[in-house]
Amino acid sequence: MRDPARPDLATLLAAAYDGPGGSITPPIVQTSLFAFDSYQDFVDRMAGETSQPVYSRVQNPTVAAFEALMAGAEAGEAAVGFASGMAAISSTVLALVRPGDRIACVEHVYPDAYRLFERLLRPFGIEITYHPASTFERDADLLKGVKLAYLESPSSLVFKPLNLPMVAEHARRHGALTVIDNSWATPVFQRPLTLGIDVVLHSASKYISGHSDTVAGVVVASTELIGRIRDLTLPLLGAKLAPFEAFLLTRGLRTLEVRMQRHQATANHFIERLAALPRVTAIHSPGPNVVPGLTGRAGLMSVEFDDRVDIPRFVDRLKHFRIGVSWGGFESLVLPAQATLSQQGEQNSAQRFGVSPRLVRFSLGLESPADLWADLEAALSESAA
Repeated sequence: MRDPARPDLATLLAAAYDGPGGSITPPIVQTSLFAFDSYQDFVDRMAGETSQPVYSRVQNPTVAAFEALMAGAEAGEAAVGFASGMAAISSTVLALVRPGDRIACVEHVYPDAYRLFERLLRPFGIEITYHPASTFERDADLLKGVKLAYLESPSSLVFKPLNLPMVAEHARRHGALTVIDNSWATPVFQRPLTLGIDVVLHSASKYISGHSDTVAGVVVASTELIGRIRDLTLPLLGAKLAPFEAFLLTRGLRTLEVRMQRHQATANHFIERLAALPRVTAIHSPGPNVVPGLTGRAGLMSVEFDDRVDIPRFVDRLKHFRIGVSWGGFESLVLPAQATLSQQGEQNSAQRFGVSPRLVRFSLGLESPADLWADLEAALSESAA
């Protein structure tokens, strides 16, 4: 018999909120500060003897409701929301490392995380090394002397998955903390904390929101590690999550499981057909069970085409796919690597780690899979030499 105290993730996410007046969604508490009824109430809060909200930069009931739902979804003890995915990444890393520490980072990391490490952390005396996913798994001593292992599974653009239980075991042996960006899989398809990882973060702008109308981030971990972030970087860097965005994110979580199943079905539809196309040289999209703990396939994938395909022409011929840098929403998007490789500034992470200019990233939305495939097939036929 199923234990009603341990519901499935879909039930947890869709559970009605028990709010004031019978509200089934968290109310938007749009206020900057919270007043106290008495001098003693204020003194007790300042002394940490109560948890009454003081100021929305660090504490807000609407944000707290979203954080509690995310902590439950990721099987963590606590969570903290941020104004963006990069705020979540930077606030987490800066709370956990100091000058002289070393970060071991997986190759093909999200480009702005790479730029954070290279442009901000390295000049402040933090060493960063980059390693293929296979090295994290194979080399049991890679994390010796490392303070923090920064992971993605799968990684950006080429979507290399990691054996997270194996990496977590190596990290524990050497006392290294593990942080993973779980934006691609979401807790629907992967729960890294249950696999031994210490900290999970998300660009909540992506699948967590699901509606392309919110920029946000969230971190889930133990109470102790979230306490470090709340004590240091959340209040002092000030990249707090706003009540309205938290409300939208809670709305997105209600349908996360259903949306991820639809994204997966569309991705499976595409992979089956892409594999039969002679102009396709590689498909990057890890499926269920290719590594322990990964139970599904998201709608974000990349495809490499041979030189018979005129990629700019192909992208311009697409009708249902818009050109855009984000992903995880209801709409389908396309991102050609050869355009991103022209980005101005310091060395692009994609260039450093050898991403092919023939690669095109697809974010498959919630449109009809048949319509999306017909669109891709037509654009491909019109752009092939």
